[in-house]
Amino acid sequence: MNMIKYDPFRELRSLQDEMARLFVGAGPRGGREELVRGSWAPNVDIFEDKDKLVLEAELPGMKQDDFDISVENNVITLHGERKFENKVETDNYHRVERSYGSFTRSFTLPQTVTAEGATAEFENGILRVSLPKREETKAKKIEITGTGSTATKTIEAEQANEAKA
Repeated sequence: MNMIKYDPFRELRSLQDEMARLFVGAGPRGGREELVRGSWAPNVDIFEDKDKLVLEAELPGMKQDDFDISVENNVITLHGERKFENKVETDNYHRVERSYGSFTRSFTLPQTVTAEGATAEFENGILRVSLPKREETKAKKIEITGTGSTATKTIEAEQANEAKA
């Protein structure tokens, strides 16, 4: 018969492990550091049509000078900071739910778009960046001719999109 050594802290460690599993994911993604720094990330929508790829970011309460956007090595990066503006020194906040602090969002662009000719608009807290598609990746029409028909027929050929954002 094997002897098992008694460990008085085994049950305590087991309880600690169960409590840790219970609270995983209950707090902010970055843990306590995000609570202290106030980090946040603006919501972003990315979509495309036949001529361009569009990135829309929600930046409520921000001014155009509070953020910048750049494209480098086929990665578009939105970087900025939303500052907490305490309007009156005597204000006694009971709850602060809006997020403040610096943010950086980066997205890899598909090979089908180019930064040349990109435009950006900022209105009512929404940043809209349009990146045109490369000419060689746009759909082209191919004319079909033949001896069996008097009418010419046109079909549209579309190059397959590479990696999407």
